[in-house]
This record gives sequence, structure tokens and C-alpha cells, in this order.
Amino acid sequence: MVKIAVLVSGGGTNLQALLDSEARGENPNGRITLVVASKPGVYALERAAKAGVESCVVSRKSYESPEAFDAALLEVLKSHDIGLVVLAGFLSVLGPSVVAAYPRRILNVHPALIPAFCGPGMYGLRPHQAALARGCKVTGATVHFVNEECDGGPILLQKAVDILPGDTPETLQKRVMVEAEWKLLPKAVAMVCSGEIV
Repeated sequence: MVKIAVLVSGGGTNLQALLDSEARGENPNGRITLVVASKPGVYALERAAKAGVESCVVSRKSYESPEAFDAALLEVLKSHDIGLVVLAGFLSVLGPSVVAAYPRRILNVHPALIPAFCGPGMYGLRPHQAALARGCKVTGATVHFVNEECDGGPILLQKAVDILPGDTPETLQKRVMVEAEWKLLPKAVAMVCSGEIV
């Protein structure tokens, strides 16, 4: 059984999709055993509590350097015997020491079809604003392994989502979540836990 840590920074909608998928028995080889938030008071922590999953806060602001933050995060992950790390709207960039400790064992979901609208600063509404500004007819979501390049790791799954006339960044963000992110992320996690993807 692979122990999974989900790293969050906000409301935790992707965390909820993972918890719901697990409750439906869709990941028989893995279990979410830890939720790590980048700041206190985020709703994702309430989701973890309701699901009976242990949680903690590791805030970058609490550490004097990125390296100290990475060391603290690694200590938490290692002490909980975590085998797979899932970034679900986690807004802190993981440093080289964390990436090196979990080669091809860190997954991220990105709200665009990489290589479009990705990289540093492309999070939240920004990928959707960029897609609309470019006049794109299609966008989507990508689940990829995390390496030292922001949004640069090997792609596991992608799903396209139509952009509709009259879309705003907010309506597009919601559709990409519902139609792509909430489906792709649980599927990718189950695939990695089962050994289907090595």
C-alpha cells in the first residue's frame, strides 16, 4: 500500500476529488495518509479532518531559506513514510532536495495543456486568462511528474476542454476542474500506485 501525501494551499477541491476517488475504491494500491498545507486556516485542512486524514502546516514563511523549508517538508514526508507526493494546488515550488528524494514520485496537476501556458507564475486564474487572451478554442489540464523545471516533468495524462463563447477566466477554471483536473489526477495517482506507470 503506497502512502500518499497531498500538498495543498487553498480550498482543496483536487484533494476532495482524490478523497472521493479513494472512497469509491478506485485506488486499491494507495491511501492518502497525510495532507500538508502551505498555510494555516485553508479549507483543505477541514476536508482532511472530515475524511479522518492527518494534516499539518509547513509554511515557507516560517523558515529563513528555501533550503530550510525543503528540509522541514522532507522531514515531515519521511517521518510519515510517504511513498507518493501529490501537488494539488500547492503554491510553493519544491526545491532540488525534495525532487531528488522522490524521483518520479511527485505528481502535479496543471490547469492547461502543457507546454501551453505553464511555467513560473502560471497558476490560479492566470493560465485561463492567457488562453482566453490568445483566443484559444481548446484548453485543458495536464498531470505530470515533477522535476526541477517548473511544469517541465514528463507528462502522464492530458485532457482537452472546450472554451465556450462568453467564457470568463472563472467559468473556464471551473469547467477545467470539473471536466479534466478532478478526473485526471485521481486516475494518474491510481496508475502510479498500481505500478502501471514506473
